[in-house]
Amino acid sequence: MELIDELLRDAEDRMQKSVESSRGELATVRTGRASPHLLDRIMVDYYGSQTSLKQLANVATSDARLLTVTPFDKGSIGEIEKAIQESDVGLTPSNDGSVIRLQIPELTEERRREMVKVVHGVAEEGRIAIRNVRRDTMSDLRDLKKEGEAGEDDERRAESTLQKQTDEAISVIDELLKGKEEEILEV
Repeated sequence: MELIDELLRDAEDRMQKSVESSRGELATVRTGRASPHLLDRIMVDYYGSQTSLKQLANVATSDARLLTVTPFDKGSIGEIEKAIQESDVGLTPSNDGSVIRLQIPELTEERRREMVKVVHGVAEEGRIAIRNVRRDTMSDLRDLKKEGEAGEDDERRAESTLQKQTDEAISVIDELLKGKEEEILEV
């Protein structure tokens, strides 16, 4: 059945997008070490428009506990520093006029537990998105059966395939979560 195959391909694509979105969100959660991804979500008010920090500066990891932000336009250093201070990353920038330095403090045990809760929430959002894709596709499969465009056997096979896709996507998110959790709890 061509329609069923198309539905399953679409579901798999949407599930992959959910997994990639979760992977990106997990990368921005702060662990004990410096990563340029920490600043991915920061938007800077650059001449009246909200611009991604990545478009305005080079973000590099100098060592395990230090990030450096080198603006392409030296005149924007004040706005970039302000955006970092007002963000939720919890880092205090210091600048020497040409480079902003962000010292990554050691995470306390309490802060690590909070971060684990945050990553669990991000992973759960990813799982929910995947289950929503499954629900929508199951509904479409049932509609095909009702309209007589697919038989009961075809629908069962498709549901079984869809469940496998769902399980695989959720297991990928669980693996990402496990890795991020270990990274956070690592002292």
